[in-house]
Amino acid sequence: MNKVKSIKNICCIGAGYVGGPTMAVIAQKCPHINVHVVDLNEQRIADWNDADLDKLPIYEPGLAEVVAEARGRNLKFSTDVEKAIDEAELIFISVNTPTKTYGVGKGMAADLKFIELCARQIAKVAKDDKIIVEKSTLPVRTAEALRTILHSTGNGVKFEILSSPEFLAEGTAIQDLHNPDRFLIGGAPTESGEAAVQALVDVYLNWVPRENIVTTRVWSSELSKLTANAFLAQRVSSINAISALCEKTGADVDEIAHAIGKDSRIGAKFLKSSVGFGGSCFQKDILNLVYLCRHFNLPEVADYWEQVIKMNDYQKHRFSKNIIDTLFNTVSGKKIAFLGWAFKKDTNDTRESAAIYVADELLQDRAEIHVYDPKVSEEQIYADLEYLQTNRRPQTVIASETKQSVEYSTLSMEEIRSLVTVHKDPYTAMESAHAIAVLTEWDEFKTYDWGKVYNEMLKPAFVFDGRNIVDKDQLDVIGFEIYNIGKGN
Repeated sequence: MNKVKSIKNICCIGAGYVGGPTMAVIAQKCPHINVHVVDLNEQRIADWNDADLDKLPIYEPGLAEVVAEARGRNLKFSTDVEKAIDEAELIFISVNTPTKTYGVGKGMAADLKFIELCARQIAKVAKDDKIIVEKSTLPVRTAEALRTILHSTGNGVKFEILSSPEFLAEGTAIQDLHNPDRFLIGGAPTESGEAAVQALVDVYLNWVPRENIVTTRVWSSELSKLTANAFLAQRVSSINAISALCEKTGADVDEIAHAIGKDSRIGAKFLKSSVGFGGSCFQKDILNLVYLCRHFNLPEVADYWEQVIKMNDYQKHRFSKNIIDTLFNTVSGKKIAFLGWAFKKDTNDTRESAAIYVADELLQDRAEIHVYDPKVSEEQIYADLEYLQTNRRPQTVIASETKQSVEYSTLSMEEIRSLVTVHKDPYTAMESAHAIAVLTEWDEFKTYDWGKVYNEMLKPAFVFDGRNIVDKDQLDVIGFEIYNIGKGN
């Protein structure tokens, strides 16, 4: 594979939050390349092929328009994995790499079973040389394991392994793909490795300036993704740590964030305090980084990064405890309205959403939770809570006031459904609620008639704003008691 022909056929294994949007944009920007996205989930593929673009399995601003332009022209979604592998010169692997829930590394290491299955299927099907691109977030040196599996068949097919991790922010993924800060490509420092890197560079060059395409060794590329997410999560945990101090001293965390963000050495991004970060990447990647550091006997480094997770757990616990304490130390039988369930606005992704964990803590005290989210389905909300009961990550949250560990009981699905109600209308979710908890920063929440809400609620009424989108001074005038994160309530 010393010389690679220009790419005409691309296959992507995995039609999720990364594979679907990324391949849709590649197909849009490269009409001369056939892009075939495959997944074993028949319903997911059916949704990608649905004539009603509102039924796409992923909500992302701008995605429907991109799919509409390319689907049926050079973008195809199917479950025919073997056909797609056979025809492609370049194969993206974009499958889930969750944290292990069993065995060695349980609770921290990345579970690579889906990556391994992809590699074995590629090795079985491939009849000619292929370029394999890691798109999933993976531990450093995973490419070495892939290479071993792919070359174990002895059929003479040659594979080049590249790492090209995604740096998308959900809610702005299409914008990020159209105008990326950078595309990162890691490859082997060999003649054939460099040729494979150039082949992928040529694909991206159809719309990305060359200076925005960064090439490295494959190990650096793999570790860069983990490091980027660790640094971003660290900033969130840092400002959230300060938010706790603000509440005790009467300072305003937003004012502090604005002040320090003016320092060009710090910058303003990722300094918004909140109930905690969520999503599929930050927690998973930091835990993976911690596991790698422990594996390579770097305990001090592992402890440093683990503290970022501990602070995130603490922030969610602190938010939940504030609700319970304010409602006279019990929420049993009380109606708590949740505005938002997605981990951030402009996405229907709920993975590791703070709302799940806040709900779980309140359910421990048998609160009656009423949820409204404009994009998350009722089935997904119940599935999230059910999954947490059986796959609960050991948490290290310590209640600072009592110095006692938090203990969690497992709720049955029947108990969850009896205590959690999902609404299609936000006003019915809030009607007669003892308190409202704002868990996602959806723009529509800023437009509500809060006077109407107040008049239809039990009084006194409390709003716990975990995303700092509700105007504290304005709602105080109406009559609410407002508890904004880090506002010295």
